[in-house]
Amino acid sequence: MWLKRRLRIRFSLVSFQFSTALVVDGQIKRLPDEDIQSNVLEIVGSNPADPNATLGIKLPFLVMIVKNMKKYFTFEIQVLDDKNVRRRFRASNFQAVTRVKPFICTMLLKMDEGWNQIQLNLTRHAYGTNYVETLRVQVHPNSRLRRIYFSDRLYSEEELPPEFKLYLPIQQKI
Repeated sequence: MWLKRRLRIRFSLVSFQFSTALVVDGQIKRLPDEDIQSNVLEIVGSNPADPNATLGIKLPFLVMIVKNMKKYFTFEIQVLDDKNVRRRFRASNFQAVTRVKPFICTMLLKMDEGWNQIQLNLTRHAYGTNYVETLRVQVHPNSRLRRIYFSDRLYSEEELPPEFKLYLPIQQKI
C-alpha cells in the first residue's frame, strides 16, 4: 500500500490517457509483447496533446520502461521550477549532442536492444533551479511502453511490486 501512494501514474491511468487522446495519422494499440509476456502500449503516428492540461505531479523521479523499436523515439517532460518557469527536457535516440537553451534541454538517449528502463531524477536541473512539479509527459510515436511512473526515490527491483518490474516473475507450474 505504501508504494502505491508514491507511484502516481499507474499503467491503467496511462492506458486511459492514451486511449482517450486525439490521434491524427496514427494509432495506439494495447498488445501482448512476446519478449516480456505482458501487455504493452504501442504508439504509432502522431499524437497532439491539449496544451492547457497539466499533471501536477510533485514526485521527482520518473521511470519509463520502453522497448527499442529500432526507430526514432522521443519523449519530453515539462516541469515547473522554483522560479515559476516551465522548462522542457527532451530525450531522443537521434539527438547528436546535449543542448541547453533557456526553456528546453535536449539530450541524447542511448537505448539497448529490446526493453530499456529509463530513469530521470528531475531534481537536478541544467538550469540551476529547483524542481517543483511535473506538468506534462509527452511520448512520441514509434514506441512500446510497459510502464511510466513517478516516485519519491528510485526503488530497487526487490522493492517494486511485480507490475512495476520490467520482466514479470516466472511462475512455476506445479
